[in-house]
Amino acid sequence: MNKILITGGAGFIASALAEKLSEDVANFIVIADNLSTGGREKIPFSKHNNIKFIKCDVNKLSDITSVFHAFSFDYVFHYAALVGVKRTLQNPVRVLRDISGIKNILNLSKNTGVKRVYYSSSSEVYGEPVEIPQNELTTPLNSRLPYAIVKNVGEAFLKAYKTEFDLDYTIFRFFNTYGPKQSKDFVVSKFIQSALKNEPITIYGNGSQTRTFCYISDNIEATTKLFYENLNINEVINIGNDKETSILELAKIILELTQSKSEIQFLPPLEEGDMSRRCPDISKMKGILNRELIPLETGLKRVLENPTFIV
Repeated sequence: MNKILITGGAGFIASALAEKLSEDVANFIVIADNLSTGGREKIPFSKHNNIKFIKCDVNKLSDITSVFHAFSFDYVFHYAALVGVKRTLQNPVRVLRDISGIKNILNLSKNTGVKRVYYSSSSEVYGEPVEIPQNELTTPLNSRLPYAIVKNVGEAFLKAYKTEFDLDYTIFRFFNTYGPKQSKDFVVSKFIQSALKNEPITIYGNGSQTRTFCYISDNIEATTKLFYENLNINEVINIGNDKETSILELAKIILELTQSKSEIQFLPPLEEGDMSRRCPDISKMKGILNRELIPLETGLKRVLENPTFIV
């Protein structure tokens, strides 16, 4: 049996990962989360009774040490982090505390026989793009935001632990992922909730800034295939979609799909953290999936069909 730890497993992407991995009776999943940004209601039900939730803080060594020694994990997915542009800008010191969690996870992993650590990094590490698409090997990492710096430090820690302790890793650089159960302070869910309530949809700047939007099932299928097929070991891989959509266009699509009477309101641009473009090179991910990714409108319709998305 594979004993798997998922930190931050009460969060949006990590809970979907736990649900998918629990479908295999050969996996036993422990979710560790302090519920500071995740929600207990997102923890999936397992028909195989192979998910266990433990409320703890990975940034506190005393909390997470006992979990490692109780289960002797084979694999760790380290997804726990303070997330959200506004939240991380308002709490920079709290963001920096996540470095302690990274160190705790890696030290415990290398001392307890963990075979591989999967790390949730972010597109934020690229900062303002100097090339499009943003490639894992050639695009410089130039963001100065605390959240991005912490993710970059985490990547450096994993590479160092491989060199010094031979602890294998895979780094996921996640680009915007959306779907049911996403919290309301991210752009897709925020726009949808405003549209359904016929409330103004607010956009920072003129809305020309572009993002790519990856439906949750594409993210989970790619990362679980990596896991099961032992792919991209000791590598970095972008996980996202490569079709750029402006924030204004996203708002208009949501208004059309919801038949909303909401008006679009433009606010002053954010002083920092709102990059003009973001688009990944997902050649590796496409090779793993070997299919087309889910189009934005299709994914948005799936969210609207699922009443659990407002969480």
